[in-house]
Amino acid sequence: MTRVTTEKRPVHATRGMVVTNHPLASAAGAEMLAAGGNAVDAAVGALFALSVVEPMMVGVFGAGHAQIVTPGGLHTVVDAYTTAPAAARPDMFRPLSETWPSYMEAEGRENSVGLRSVGVPGTLAGWCEMLERFGTLHLATVMQPAIRHAERGFRVTGYLAECLAEAAPDLARFEASARVFLPRGAPLRRGDLLVQGDYAATLRAIAEDGPAALYGGAIGRRVADHMAQAGGLITLEDLARYRTIERAPVHGTYRGVTIAGCPPPTGGGIHLIQMLNLLETFDVRALGFGTVDGIHLLAEALKIAFADRAAATGDPAFVEVPVARLISKDYARARRGQIEMGKARAHAAGVAAGVGSNHTTHLTVADAEGTVVAATQTINSLFGSRAMAPGTGMLLNNTMALFDPHPGHVLSVAPGKRMTSSMAPTIVLRDGRPAMALGLPGGVRIFACVLQALVNVLDHGMSLQEAVEAPRVWTQGQELEVEDAVPEDVREGLRARGHDVVPVAHVAGGMGAIAFEPDGALTGASCWRADGTPIGLGGGYARPGIRFWPDRRQEAH
Repeated sequence: MTRVTTEKRPVHATRGMVVTNHPLASAAGAEMLAAGGNAVDAAVGALFALSVVEPMMVGVFGAGHAQIVTPGGLHTVVDAYTTAPAAARPDMFRPLSETWPSYMEAEGRENSVGLRSVGVPGTLAGWCEMLERFGTLHLATVMQPAIRHAERGFRVTGYLAECLAEAAPDLARFEASARVFLPRGAPLRRGDLLVQGDYAATLRAIAEDGPAALYGGAIGRRVADHMAQAGGLITLEDLARYRTIERAPVHGTYRGVTIAGCPPPTGGGIHLIQMLNLLETFDVRALGFGTVDGIHLLAEALKIAFADRAAATGDPAFVEVPVARLISKDYARARRGQIEMGKARAHAAGVAAGVGSNHTTHLTVADAEGTVVAATQTINSLFGSRAMAPGTGMLLNNTMALFDPHPGHVLSVAPGKRMTSSMAPTIVLRDGRPAMALGLPGGVRIFACVLQALVNVLDHGMSLQEAVEAPRVWTQGQELEVEDAVPEDVREGLRARGHDVVPVAHVAGGMGAIAFEPDGALTGASCWRADGTPIGLGGGYARPGIRFWPDRRQEAH
């Protein structure tokens, strides 16, 4: 069994567990559980809170995928990803280059900064639908922590302060954004109080009127008017027409467990299963964790998956995605023969005929009754488009940057089309029951990191805490990113096999995971790459029949 030194400690509980990338959001979810709500109530409450305390990552004007399991046996995926506005066109951007690394960039950064980069949002619709269908508490109840933190303010963490410093030049371009995040012309610093009055008012309107406030109501009209005046594409009709899509999870098997993931338009689930199929016949444990052999094998599996992702994965309403072939054992067998343990190779797609953002968030929630939620949500880049609809406090996503700016490709822009992501909220089942749930932010690096966490547990015997914190690697066929914790002699060994090794401080973001023990206990873990905090509920209510004076001798007096 491999041992890894960890910075954080896991939490153990019996009545519920909430793991998010901010302690106040985890506390908001735990508050819903303590109020008698279930895991969906907790997840939605935590997501609204995250939109306040982790504004650089997630918001009500964003995109996301959520996987939900209920004790009644329902297992579903809510696709609340953004869509291209009706006015969007394949040639709406002017690409900078025909080659990497600037292939996905457009002139003037139009596809990543400002109003033309904004997609029609899905998060608010998705959160409200989850709550209405699977929750037990009212929308106004689960939104109270978010409203409170927006109205009263909260202390900026070091993580948020660093993100603000990084995005400050772009935020300064937009008056409404600068007013909130750059008071007195400089980004807020660690320990400063961040108050978001306009956003608190928007949240109150949503709590009162529901999602209709945005999808055709007063807030939506304010956004649409700003778009029309300032050069954006989204109209009130775009907002009113938006719908979430319920999808069936994709399933695969590995080492005796079932892996359940989200289907296209995200590539996370199918390519995670594809890579596990590639690894299955190798003795991964014998190769060792963090060794030259172990990392080389992971890198080759990643390159094969990314070649297929670029060729064939997209919105299934626009592209015929060969899901069954990609997740089949037979296809893995054919591709596995292309892996050479002695040297790195370039891998082409194996199916007929992509990019995401690091700046996302993830939460994992479970309750004592068996409801489980794994949800990855985003506004895409750090602080999204950096633009804010005046008077709303809402940061607007920049998910149009996920489209290929070149016309004529699988990922090219089309009106109404959903963007392709790498989100991979994942639930592991053993004998039909949840055994583990996990996910993380990280754009194209997401499903690669979920893969490594699963391998860490199932092959290397790590604890959940070790698995989420262990050093990571990533490649999609160009450089091989290797976290600084990987020793130099291992990096040299990888270079000797032909890998272009690039040391990095971290690969992707903070992972949140829950393990389900056979006796019903829950273990929550989060890693050092974000402000992740697991909060669990133990104890419980009093035994039936307990009274204030249980001693009858006292009653006699």
